[in-house]
Amino acid sequence: MNVKHGDKVKYPELRPLWIGLFVDILGFYIIIPFLPTFIDVFKTTPLVIGLLLATNAVFTLVFAPIWGKISDKVGRKPILIISQMGTCVAFLILAFSNTLYLLFVARIVDGIFGGNFPLVKAIITDTAPPKDRGLQMTNVGVVHVLAGLVGPGLGGILSILRILGPEYPVATAGLAAAALSFTTIMITIFFVKESWPKERRLDAEKQIKIKLKLRKNKDASYLLTQYAFHTFSFTMYITTLTIFIGLVLGLGALEIGILLTISGIFRAIVRFTLFKLTLKLLGEKRMTQLGLFIIVVTFFLVGFVRDVWTFLILMLIISYGVSCSRGLLISKVTQSVEPNEVGKINGYTTTLDSLAQVAGPIIGTLILTLYDPAWLGVSMGLLAVVAFFMAFKKIMPLHLKNQPLGKGETNG
Repeated sequence: MNVKHGDKVKYPELRPLWIGLFVDILGFYIIIPFLPTFIDVFKTTPLVIGLLLATNAVFTLVFAPIWGKISDKVGRKPILIISQMGTCVAFLILAFSNTLYLLFVARIVDGIFGGNFPLVKAIITDTAPPKDRGLQMTNVGVVHVLAGLVGPGLGGILSILRILGPEYPVATAGLAAAALSFTTIMITIFFVKESWPKERRLDAEKQIKIKLKLRKNKDASYLLTQYAFHTFSFTMYITTLTIFIGLVLGLGALEIGILLTISGIFRAIVRFTLFKLTLKLLGEKRMTQLGLFIIVVTFFLVGFVRDVWTFLILMLIISYGVSCSRGLLISKVTQSVEPNEVGKINGYTTTLDSLAQVAGPIIGTLILTLYDPAWLGVSMGLLAVVAFFMAFKKIMPLHLKNQPLGKGETNG
């Protein structure tokens, strides 16, 4: 592992990964403000837009574990490039979508090649040892925050520039997203290093020749269950956010873009001022508990909000709670398995994300269509509270369990 502990940047080899991930997420963020607009342009319902989001997740659910497993065998970088190329093609299809049918095709293509995030998580796990992995995983959240500063506002501006006419509502934003995705591919090809080279793959196969069986790894099963409750609640929030803003708060694409950009600025301030301080004061376990508690409370409240400024404040608080917990939860999961199983376990977390992305937008938009929006907050809060209570069980990372014991020591 090429780690330079004396450098200001502890893992400089991850820097191109962060840049590429930022550009990729930026492409996604500029599309977000358009979701409520699709309801009017294509004469459809919030539930159909929820199904549109869920379609992508269904295909990611099937293919992400496959990409993760292949990356365990052939390395991370080539599979990451293939995944990014699929995303680029999906954005091009989206740009020229003038029917609901083409929108669904674009989301299906993106879902088939939706291995970006499990591969990024695998690269982080390959590069950073367990003691630093939690912080590095949370950097994915930092990248989201930074992309959220620029993307939604840019998407709002691009909503005005309809270069192909009104029948192609997302053409400008889709082409911009495709260009950003192509840039990501170039960054990966020329600057991202292979984190799981052939010699490491062969060493891992020689050392441990076992399959990941969750029934035998109770800690991994427990942590995946906890992550499932967390990601189902969080995904229901994130996938219905813009539709909630459009329907309940009555804002259009430009206004949604501006609101999300303002929220992104606040998130960045919070993330870069409070995150490390909280981690230093509380440690990973208590920080995770705090983050999950914040999520529970704010999710219950969000469904009752009817004005923009109160909603903006809650978005800020939610972002802090997520930054305190989500990356650390993923890191904890990866620490429950052996190194050669990391691709598979990250595939499982992505599978859970995909299941949540199937159920979340469907349930969320169904609630917004048929019931009072307050029930959306109640549903998210009930799921989040289970993950919060599960955070109090003491689970030792696998690498500490496997350490030789000194005289009189126990792993219990």
